[in-house]
Amino acid sequence: MGTVATRPPTIVLASASPRRRELLARLGLPFEVRPAAAEERLRAGEAPRQAAARLAAAKAGAVAADWVVAADTVVEVDGRALGKPRDAAENARFLRLLSGRSHRVHTGLAVRSPAGAEDLVVTTRVRFRDLADWEIEAYARSGEGLDKAGGYGIQEKGMMLVEAIEGDFFTVMGLPVARLWEALDRLGYPLEEAWRA
Repeated sequence: MGTVATRPPTIVLASASPRRRELLARLGLPFEVRPAAAEERLRAGEAPRQAAARLAAAKAGAVAADWVVAADTVVEVDGRALGKPRDAAENARFLRLLSGRSHRVHTGLAVRSPAGAEDLVVTTRVRFRDLADWEIEAYARSGEGLDKAGGYGIQEKGMMLVEAIEGDFFTVMGLPVARLWEALDRLGYPLEEAWRA
């Protein structure tokens, strides 16, 4: 009598981000989306890297499931954290601040499993081109950056803003995929079985 294959456990993605959903789907692992009801507000004086870690952990802790993946991204320039812009005017201010210079993108990653938990932050340096005023205004008016840390999306129209990156591209998209894969492996998720399923 042959052995019966067991289905790998479903991972709960504690995020409403369509970018994170898309990246997790590309990995081919079974998952469902259950956005966490956790506050995403930055605290006064909090270091951007610490904010990314805290927010990701809060999202993971707000969802009850065996396997949970949560992430949060914070953009840092001059030691200051840039979250999601409130409106097009603030989005334009963010872009003017980032124009022609480098900034850091910190993505906190929190993974919860029956065997334990992993929390980490991955940082990538991004450099913007010198942006013309019309480019800043047009991009801000497009609304694309309103739901994104720092006010831009590197994988959409915002790709034209970026001159160079140093580090992991997917961290800038909001989910450091390779580091997630390694964390799942360390925590005992059956990655090989999932890919064979």
